[in-house]
Amino acid sequence: MLPVCVTDDPDGARARANQVFAIYGQLPSYRAMLDREGAKQPGDVAVTGTEDAVAAQISDLAEAGVTDFVAAEFASGDDQARTRALLKSIAQ
Repeated sequence: MLPVCVTDDPDGARARANQVFAIYGQLPSYRAMLDREGAKQPGDVAVTGTEDAVAAQISDLAEAGVTDFVAAEFASGDDQARTRALLKSIAQ
């Protein structure tokens, strides 16, 4: 599972992911996974950006061998509708 947010403000989304998912940076098992990825905070592994950018990042995961992907959608407002629409289109 990775945090996902379709937005025109990816830096703001990563900062929000750091707040929303802060506990994961403190739990030993999740901290170990973040460390393996060279991530200092949960927002460093968040999938964020425009529809095209997020779709490309998810496609890259599939090309790397990911067979099951769970999006931890954390957007709000218009970004929430955009994120859900994109994830729905990818799932189909």
